[in-house]
Amino acid sequence: MGRGARGIRSGALATRVRPRALRGCGRSPPVERHGLAKTLAKGRSIVHLEIGEPDFDTPQFIRAAAVRALDEGFTHYGPSAGLPEVREAIAAFISKDRGLPTGPDQVVVTPGGKPVLTFAIMACVNPGDEVIVPDPGFPIYESVVRFLGAKPVPLVLREERGFRFGAADLEALLTPKTRMVVLNSPHNPTGSVLSPKDLDEIATLLRDREIFVLSDEIYSKILYEGVHESIATRPGMVEKTILLDGFSKTYAMTGWRLGYGVMNPTLAKHVARLATNVYSCATSFVQRAGIAALGGSQEPILAMVREFHRRRDEIVAGLCAIPGLTCQKPAGAFYVFPSIKALNLKSADAERMFLEEAGVAVLSGTAFGPRGEGYIRLSYANSIENIREALRRIGALVGSQVRAAR
Repeated sequence: MGRGARGIRSGALATRVRPRALRGCGRSPPVERHGLAKTLAKGRSIVHLEIGEPDFDTPQFIRAAAVRALDEGFTHYGPSAGLPEVREAIAAFISKDRGLPTGPDQVVVTPGGKPVLTFAIMACVNPGDEVIVPDPGFPIYESVVRFLGAKPVPLVLREERGFRFGAADLEALLTPKTRMVVLNSPHNPTGSVLSPKDLDEIATLLRDREIFVLSDEIYSKILYEGVHESIATRPGMVEKTILLDGFSKTYAMTGWRLGYGVMNPTLAKHVARLATNVYSCATSFVQRAGIAALGGSQEPILAMVREFHRRRDEIVAGLCAIPGLTCQKPAGAFYVFPSIKALNLKSADAERMFLEEAGVAVLSGTAFGPRGEGYIRLSYANSIENIREALRRIGALVGSQVRAAR
């Protein structure tokens, strides 16, 4: 290799990158496994149940709104907190949908939900503080906490409790250093949903403490029983809750990157300031599509959820019929989290075996934390035909393993 202008050998500069700044950064197991599955395919048929995004197209009326916005010249910068009309639309939606009176000054529009997660922790949590996160849970919670120099404290979700937790479980983890609690309901990866009683008790525990709540409600509309409720509606909780939601899951808009946070106005100003310094603003024409999504017919979304419901019932019944597997029926999201403990396999080994020997891509439960050991996650955001084929392949493979062990 040659030398650069200052005499540094080409390629040597890479060794000067500061890895310390990257130590806490997480990865995306679904995306990484999806790439691996594509690589391993090499002409083989792979059924993909590892990716957590709807397999439906964005509804046409939303796409049309984006095209109109482009034609009308919505291709320029906007306010860091979001276009005023978008913030107003989101505030009106949250007020009606959650029963939570909300003003546009409480809304920050972001490119996806992760900026809300990251900026909320940046604004509320100092290095050395503790943040309670679910285990198993969305892995980016923990990685963002670590990246920002705080300490993630795992809140164990147990199968025998329906992968839910109560106020007593949470109270046992509280210390003088606790600064934030992360809730996720409906929950990734288990599909569990906190009950109204759970939310009441958690709110009672936290309302008089100087602890923020990050309530990740990105799957709020993918619910099969009951009505979604937010902890922000409980007495004393609105000022300390950051409600995270978005368009990716509900409207099949994962690639559009449009999310939002609802929080107290003072915190919203701080989060918008962080946005100014990181990405300036969410994409203008995409925000216009978001207005159309909230204000248009919700029938395509209801139809999508009905189909997810049908697939859920199919995949749960199919998994429970396979010797060595048990599976609870999730109340929301589009994931199942079956136990493979009776197979005497590590989760990572099961993930690899199902992919390499059965041609079914799933995720190890440990991709979602240490308490995911003994489980795998499957997404039923795939056609009913592909789900049946995946069940057939897994059943045949597990059956052959059981027979060989006799």
